[in-house]
Amino acid sequence: MQWIAPRETDQASKSLEKKLWEAADQFRANSGLTAAQYSQPILGLIFLRFAEARFQVVRQEIEAQGGSGRRTVDPDDPKRYHAAGVVYLAPEARYDTLLSLPEGANVGENVNAAMRAVERDNPQLAGTLPKTFNVFGSALLKNLLRTFSEIKVDLGYDAFGRVYEYFLGEFARTEGQKGGEFYTPSPIVRLLVEVIEPYHGRILDPACGSGGMFVQSARFVSEHQRTPSPCADDRAAEGEGAGDGGSTAAQRHLSIYGVEKTDATGQLCRMNLAVHGLEGDIKHGGEINSYYDDPHQAVGKFDFVLANPPFNVNAVDKERLKDQVGPGRRYPFGLPRTDNANYLWIQLFYSSLNARGRAGFVMSSAASDAKGSEQEIRKALVESRSVDVMVAVGPDMFYTVSLPCGLWFFDRGKVGSEREDKVLFLDARHIHRPTGPVKRDWTPGQLGFLANIVRLYRGEEPDFTLGGDEARAKILELFGPMNGATPSADVAYRDIPGLCRVATLSEIEAKSWSLSPGAYVGVAPGLEMDDDAFRERLLVLHGELEALNAEAAVLQAAIATSVGELLEV
Repeated sequence: MQWIAPRETDQASKSLEKKLWEAADQFRANSGLTAAQYSQPILGLIFLRFAEARFQVVRQEIEAQGGSGRRTVDPDDPKRYHAAGVVYLAPEARYDTLLSLPEGANVGENVNAAMRAVERDNPQLAGTLPKTFNVFGSALLKNLLRTFSEIKVDLGYDAFGRVYEYFLGEFARTEGQKGGEFYTPSPIVRLLVEVIEPYHGRILDPACGSGGMFVQSARFVSEHQRTPSPCADDRAAEGEGAGDGGSTAAQRHLSIYGVEKTDATGQLCRMNLAVHGLEGDIKHGGEINSYYDDPHQAVGKFDFVLANPPFNVNAVDKERLKDQVGPGRRYPFGLPRTDNANYLWIQLFYSSLNARGRAGFVMSSAASDAKGSEQEIRKALVESRSVDVMVAVGPDMFYTVSLPCGLWFFDRGKVGSEREDKVLFLDARHIHRPTGPVKRDWTPGQLGFLANIVRLYRGEEPDFTLGGDEARAKILELFGPMNGATPSADVAYRDIPGLCRVATLSEIEAKSWSLSPGAYVGVAPGLEMDDDAFRERLLVLHGELEALNAEAAVLQAAIATSVGELLEV
C-alpha cells in the first residue's frame, strides 16, 4: 500500500522553536565553536529555563499552603520539590537571577555557579550539567539568555519538552553521523513505544543515547492516564506484580534503566529525563560497554526493552564474551562468527526480557536476511516463539543515514498463545510524509494506523489516542466490513498485499528463516517492486536456491554411494 501524506505547511519558520534555534546558531557562528562544543551549554540553558518554570508553579502552591494558616511550610525545602518531581532551584540558580545580572557582571561564571547549585541541591543531576559557560563572552551569553526567556512560563509540560527535543534533533542533524549516537527521530521511537505498550514496569535501553525512548514511554503512559514515576520506587516494579498486570500501584510506575558508553551523551540523557520530570538509573561513561558489561544485571529482569543500537559494529572482542554464552545468559544462542555485532545486540535485547517481556528496537535491514552463523541465531530466535512483529522502514527517516532499516519486536509472553507460531510482517516503506528535500517522517495518523494493525493482529481493541480520526478512518477503510457484510466486530485483522501478512513458522523456515517483510507481504496491486523490495525478494530466492543446492548435494552424494555399492557387488 502507498500512503504519502501531504507536506506540512511551512509554519516552522515562524515557530518559537525555529526562532530559538536561529539564535543558538548565531551563538555558534559568533563564538567559533563546533556543534559538539556548544550543544551541551545550549541545552543546559534550555534545561534551566524549563526547570524554573516548573519550580515556580510548585513554589506558588507551597506558598499558598503556608498562607492558609493551617501550618508553617518552608518554600525552600528541596524535598518538597523533589516529591513533586521538580528540580529545586536555589536563588542563585534561578533563570530570572541570571537574566537580571548587572552590566559588567561575568555572566559565564554566574551561569557556572548556577549549574553547580542545581547539582548540589538535586543529587540525581550530580555531574550532569555543563559548566563551561566562562568560555563565552558575557554579551553573547546575555543575549542568548534573553532569547531563551521567550520560552514562556505558561507553556505546558509537553511543550517545554518538545523545545528540548527539537534542539536535540537539530544538533543531531548539524553533527551528521555523530549526532546519530544520541538521537533517534521521534516518529521512529513513537512507533516502537506504541507497539510494545509500556504501561508499567521496568524498562531498559542498553544504548540509551539522550533518553528519547524513556521520554516517549513516559508520554505514552501519561496519555493513557497513568503516571510514570522515578525508578527510586522500585517496590511497584519488583514487589507488586510488575509485568503481569498486578496491583494498581504497579500499573502507575515506570522504572527507568539505561546504559550509555559515551559520558557526554549519558549526561544529555539525565538532563532530558529531568526536563520531563523523570529520573532513571543511567550508567554511562568510564569503562561501561554493553557488549561486555551488565551494570543492571539485566538477564530476565525487564518488562520492556527499547533501543536503537549502532549498526554493523565490528572488532568486538569475543574472547571477553565467552563466559556469557549459553541458555539463561546474555548471549543464549551463541556468538556470530562474522565480525558484526548486530546479533550480539539482538540477543542482549532478548535475554533482558522476563517471561512476559516485550522489546522493540531498530536494526539494520541486512540483519533480517543475514546468512551463516547469523542465520543460525535468527533461526533459534524464531523457534523461541518470541519474534512477534517485523516492520520495514523506508529510507531517509534518520538525520544521519539515508538507508532503510527494520523495526523488530519481541513478545516473550506470546508463548502458549494463539500467536505462538505466527509473526506479523508489516511493510511501511511506502507510508511517510516528506519533511524536506530528502527527509521523511510519519504523521500521527500514520503512526496510529500502523500501531493499530499490530493491535488487530494481537486481538486487542484499537486505540486511537494517537492518530485520532485519521488513523481510525484508514483502519476502517482497510480492515472494516467487506462487501457489505456485517461482522461481529467493526474491524478485524486480515492480510493486505503490499502492507501486512501473518506468516507461520513453517513458512518462515521455507524462506530460509528470513525476517524481511518484503519477502512475505508482496507488492500491492498497481505498484511496481522497488529496488529495496527487489533486493529482499532476491535474497530470499537466493537463500531458497542455496537450500535446494545443499539438499541436491546431499542427494547426489547418497546416489553416488549407492551406485558405488551396487558396482562393487
